[in-house]
Amino acid sequence: MKDLLNKIRTEIETFNTDATAQVESGNKAAGTRARKASLNLEKLLKEFRKASVEASKK
Repeated sequence: MKDLLNKIRTEIETFNTDATAQVESGNKAAGTRARKASLNLEKLLKEFRKASVEASKK
């Protein structure tokens, strides 16, 4: 679960960096990277939810 949390943190940092670059300087490529990171985050958060539910059942 710690590994999953580290992946989520990394993806959030990537998203923040790219989304900020898109908003502040109009960087279209950064916008594409931010959207990709948001999709990856969605998958990781679903994995976290499953792991969290399993851990709470123990």
